[in-house]
Amino acid sequence: MASSFSIAHVTPYPWEDQDDEVGAHVRELCAELSRRGHRVLLLAPSRSQELVRSSRRALRAARAARSAGRSLAGGESLLEGSDSGTPRVLAVGEVLDVPSSARRRPSALPIDVARTVEEALTTVELDFVHVHEPFAPSTSSAALRHSRALNIGSFHAHSERLLSTLLARRFVESLFGRLDARTASTAATAAVMARHFSGDYRLVPDGPGAADAYEEIYRELAARRHLTGGDPAIERRLRSRPLIDVDLHMHTDHSYDCATPVEVLLATARAQGLGAIAVTDHNEISGALAARALAEQNGARSRGAASDGASNGHVKVIVGEEVKTAGQGEVIGLFISEKIPHGLTLAETIAEIKRQGGIVYVPHPFDRMHSVPDYEHLLPVIDQVDVLEVFNPRVAINAFNDEAERFAAKYRIAAGAGSDSHVPQGLGSARIRMRDFDGPAEFMQSLRSAEIVTRPSSLLYVQALKFLQTRARPASSQRASRSRRVRRVRRAGEGRGRR
Repeated sequence: MASSFSIAHVTPYPWEDQDDEVGAHVRELCAELSRRGHRVLLLAPSRSQELVRSSRRALRAARAARSAGRSLAGGESLLEGSDSGTPRVLAVGEVLDVPSSARRRPSALPIDVARTVEEALTTVELDFVHVHEPFAPSTSSAALRHSRALNIGSFHAHSERLLSTLLARRFVESLFGRLDARTASTAATAAVMARHFSGDYRLVPDGPGAADAYEEIYRELAARRHLTGGDPAIERRLRSRPLIDVDLHMHTDHSYDCATPVEVLLATARAQGLGAIAVTDHNEISGALAARALAEQNGARSRGAASDGASNGHVKVIVGEEVKTAGQGEVIGLFISEKIPHGLTLAETIAEIKRQGGIVYVPHPFDRMHSVPDYEHLLPVIDQVDVLEVFNPRVAINAFNDEAERFAAKYRIAAGAGSDSHVPQGLGSARIRMRDFDGPAEFMQSLRSAEIVTRPSSLLYVQALKFLQTRARPASSQRASRSRRVRRVRRAGEGRGRR
C-alpha cells in the first residue's frame, strides 16, 4: 500500500477567488490528494470574517487540547476527516486586496497572518509543508519561515518579481534555502526562477497529472528522513544505566584559539558535574587523546582509592576533532582514533569519519557568523549526518539555533548540543542529559531519548575571557598562566587522593 502523508498546502491567494488560476489549481490538487488518502490541510487568507473566526476557534481548541495532552483531539483534530476527498481549510487571516491593473491578480495583503500560520504549523504534526508562490510578504512565505516539516516550493507565474529579485533578494534567497524541493509550472517559470534564485526546479505543469508528480516528490523526500527507534536490544540494556550530563563540543589549548590546558578542562568538567565530554579541537586530535589518557588515569586512581572500587566523579572522554573542510564549513568526528586532515571536501571528511567507525556531528549549522555547512551543502550528505547541533550558546543569533532545530526535526536527525567552550567558564553551559553509554552504538541509542539542558551564560563575557587568555597577553605571560593553572589543578587532585 502506498504511503499516506500529512500535508499542508499554503497559497497566498484568497480562498474565495474562483477566477484565480493558481488558487483553483491548489484547490483541485488538494482535493485529489485527499481522495488518494493523504491528510490535507489547506492554509489560505480569506475575505470572510466568519471563516477566519471559525478557523481560529478550531485552532485555539486544538492548541488547548494538545497542551492538555489529548493528542488525537489536539493537533490531530485539524486533520481528522481530511483524507476522504475534502481537505480541511484554515483561513489564516483577513485580506485587503492590493489594487492593480495587471491581468493576474496580485497576492492579497494578509493582516496578522504570520502568527496564525505559526500556531497552525506548530500545532499540527506534518510530513510536508507545500508552499505556492512563497514570495515575501505572503501567507506562503510566513509558512516557509515557521515550518518544521519538509518543504516544497511551487512557482507558477513566470513574471518578474521586482520586490523579491531586487529589493529583498538576499532575504528571499535565504528563505528559499529552506526548500527541500522546488517545482515550476512551466519551462518559462523555471528559467525566470533559476536566473534569480539558483536551484533545481522540477517541471510539474498545473492540471491533471500534478498529483502524480507531487506524490513522487513526497515519497523521494520522505525516504531521506532518518529512521527512528534504533536498536531495541541496546535500548533495553541502557534502561538500567544512570543518567549523566554530557557536553559534546569543547576545546583545549591544542586548538589555535584556546588556552585551556587539558588538566584544567577535566577538573572543570568534574566540578560542573559532567559525566562525559567530547574534546573537539580544531583540526587536531592530540588534545582529545591527552584528555582521554589523563581521564582514564584519574579514573583508575579514583577506583583504587575507593573502598568499593567505584570511580567517584570520573569523567569519560570522547575523542573528537572539529575539521575545517574545503569551503563547506566545519564538521566534527566523534569516537575517532586518527587525525583527519583539514581541507578535504565535506563528503571526503565525512567518509573519513565513517571509515574510522566514528559519528558525524555537524556543529553550529546555519550560523552565518561561523564557518558552517548550509542547506546546499547538507542536503547531498544528509543520509550520512548522525547528529546535528541544535543548541550552541556561542551562536550570537538565536534564530540560527532555531533553524538547526527545525532542520533536525524534519529530517529526524538526532539532536546534539555543546558549549563550544574555549574557556573553562563556558564549559557545561549546554549539555545533554542521557543514559550512560559505552561506544558509538550505545551513544547514538541513548541520544534518541536524551534531554538538552542549558543554563544562562553571557556570550560577551566568555568571548572577552577568550580574548584575554589567547590574544591580549604576550606568549610568555600565557605560558606562565598556563603553568600556574595546571599546578593548582594537580595540587587539588593530590589533596582529593590523600582524603
